[in-house]
Amino acid sequence: MSGDAKTLIEGAARRFVEEVPALAPMTLVVGVELHGRGDVQHFRLQMPEIQVTKGPADDSRINVEMRREFFNIMATEGKVPDWIEAFTYGKAKATGPTQFLKLIANVVDKHQERERLKSARKHA
Repeated sequence: MSGDAKTLIEGAARRFVEEVPALAPMTLVVGVELHGRGDVQHFRLQMPEIQVTKGPADDSRINVEMRREFFNIMATEGKVPDWIEAFTYGKAKATGPTQFLKLIANVVDKHQERERLKSARKHA
């Protein structure tokens, strides 16, 4: 099961960075906690290489936690707007230094705004 989780985390991180390329050069270690039925799985995600290892991320700057079954869906089907909604409405939770969280949120918001402008220009 954890092999699946490692693969899913890696795929989700790659897809997110592909959708928001401005995050690609960011050097960051993220701790990922997946809550399942009666257990918690811990993973360490290192960026920009996108390396995932099982176990707690003692050196993480940001920690992300969510239910395992929700993560499985998000990792395979989630796009940036879905992730924004998940964090906004509490399905996923991120903790860490405010400046890191704000930086990531600002980069994602600016990317989303550019995408909306591109879409509006195509339809105009």
